Amino acid sequence: MSETAAIRLGIVSPVLTMLPGAHAHWEENGSIEDVARIAAAADRLGYHHLTCSEHVGVPAAEAARRGAAYWDPLATFGYLAARTVRIRLATNVLVLGYHHPLEIAKRYGTLDVVSGGRLILGVGIGTLRAEFDLLEAAYDDRGARGDDAIRALRAALSRREPEYHGEFYDFSDLVIDPCAVQERVPIWVGGRTLRSLRRAAALGDGWCPFAVSPAQAAQWLDRVERREDFEVVLMSRPLDPVGEPQATADAMGELAAAGATVVKAIFVHRSLDHYIEQLEALTESLPRTTS
Repeated sequence: MSETAAIRLGIVSPVLTMLPGAHAHWEENGSIEDVARIAAAADRLGYHHLTCSEHVGVPAAEAARRGAAYWDPLATFGYLAARTVRIRLATNVLVLGYHHPLEIAKRYGTLDVVSGGRLILGVGIGTLRAEFDLLEAAYDDRGARGDDAIRALRAALSRREPEYHGEFYDFSDLVIDPCAVQERVPIWVGGRTLRSLRRAAALGDGWCPFAVSPAQAAQWLDRVERREDFEVVLMSRPLDPVGEPQATADAMGELAAAGATVVKAIFVHRSLDHYIEQLEALTESLPRTTS
């Protein structure tokens, strides 16, 4: 079996996040029903996961660079969980500093129950200081706080009576009911630095970087020791499997060679129907596992 044959496919969900210059025109009027159609098609085709990002409030001065539309992942995934069966629901990413770990454990643990154990918890440290200030969240020590939050989440997720004693978070003698049904909820760590990969390898189950080229990812992966089952979740460039199948195959091969075990696919698309056509074309051209 080739390297690309073993790669699992996820999608960077359209409509839910719209970065300036990086979304199709039709997405601007996209609805939850459009997203549900895409989710159902990806589910039927065996895609591994779909994503939803988080920003609570983007400062107006940053909207032109970062975009302003960010659907809330908890509400969105709750709806999509009812419209799908197998596809996993990956936050990409929750900013750890915006939440107490027990809030995440309860809210997303409930989502794990609702979805039948399909949660992937993607987390990040965050970089938008104005948003931290808006939420009155600590910024300067966010790295150390984030590390402690990941440890606290690992202690709290899937535990009805969690206990944790760390540098920033300390809890015991409480009940979280319901809690996640997966014995070990996958925690993927996002970011765009070597430090994020080291954090992921030390504390998480996978690394889901953004704005990191395959060549850079491969170089960093060679420098960091990882568990055998550690997930490397790389994002594709815009793919056109209908119009440019060979270029698509080449792009997937490049990601596989860089060390990807999962690829978050981005597509060239002109409409909802064209997006679904691209989903189908990629699965037809690339045998893969889906577990």
